Amino acid sequence: MADEHDKAASQVVMYTRAMCGYCMAARKLLKSKGVDYEEIDTTLNARRKREMIDRSGRHTVPQIFIGEQHIGGYDDMEDLDDDGRLDTLLGLDT
Repeated sequence: MADEHDKAASQVVMYTRAMCGYCMAARKLLKSKGVDYEEIDTTLNARRKREMIDRSGRHTVPQIFIGEQHIGGYDDMEDLDDDGRLDTLLGLDT
């Protein structure tokens, strides 16, 4: 049976594209917290890019979701981390 950390981690989805510095920074931050995530590459995939836009309302990458909650891009995730709220969303503060 998965613990709460595994459950939260399995719910992180990040839309990315190749050669994206913000995507690399987002990966690094999630990895530093030991969080696994599903990455959806939109580089040459118009269907996945449309899915990202429909879900987030944004055209830029990365777009990051924790569960069904859209947290935004890398800067948004970094702000949550700086405020100490990212760990809570990820279920890491228990």
